[in-house]
Amino acid sequence: MLELQNVSKIYAPSKDNPVSAVRDSSLTISPAEFIIITGRSGSGKTTLLNLAAGLTRPTSGTVLHDGQNLWGLSDLQQSRLRNQKIGFIFQFPSLLPALNALDNVALPTIFSKQVNQSKEAVYERAFGLLHTVGLENKLKALPRQLSAGQQQRVVIARALMNNPHYLLADEPTSNLDEKTELEIMDLFQEIFQRTGISVVMVTHTSQLVRFGTRAIEMADGKIISDRLQNTPTHSHPISEK
Repeated sequence: MLELQNVSKIYAPSKDNPVSAVRDSSLTISPAEFIIITGRSGSGKTTLLNLAAGLTRPTSGTVLHDGQNLWGLSDLQQSRLRNQKIGFIFQFPSLLPALNALDNVALPTIFSKQVNQSKEAVYERAFGLLHTVGLENKLKALPRQLSAGQQQRVVIARALMNNPHYLLADEPTSNLDEKTELEIMDLFQEIFQRTGISVVMVTHTSQLVRFGTRAIEMADGKIISDRLQNTPTHSHPISEK
């Protein structure tokens, strides 16, 4: 379970002009949830996601991962927790341009000293994940040789490489056309339904709320709405790539 307890984040570009990005907000992310967080630009949704991922330290409040206070851990322990328990997807594809798709996906495990796997096993899993996202024919392709949607699929596969407990995504469809956006959302939903991994996604597109099992809305740094939804269904067959 991932818990944010009364967290606040204040940025202070100057002493006279502090910015309260998140204000005294609490959120519990339970196993097997697909949470969609919406809100206007500047509402605090991305900052809340970064707080949950341990990418941003709260000004006040507590972030708990399975009962552990994230910011009570050493830097090494934090890094290991993020590597093993959290798959993070940034707004824009963050692939290494000199590495092909297969190497980009394998990267989190290669860098992890906690994972005791042979190189063959690592690349077998990376191949399997690329197959899952429909890119088994793009193993050797460099990022520049892939479309925006294909790059995002590689990023999703990479985020799943270490079997994380949580998949956190910051506006993963913001630079995609509508058709590709729906394909990526169907892919997220298929992963959620197949694995039971908890997915938390930030988006500025309210129409995507229907894909989740729980909808959260933010405004002015606070959660103003938190509601459960019926189990979502695919918008179109997942086989369409």
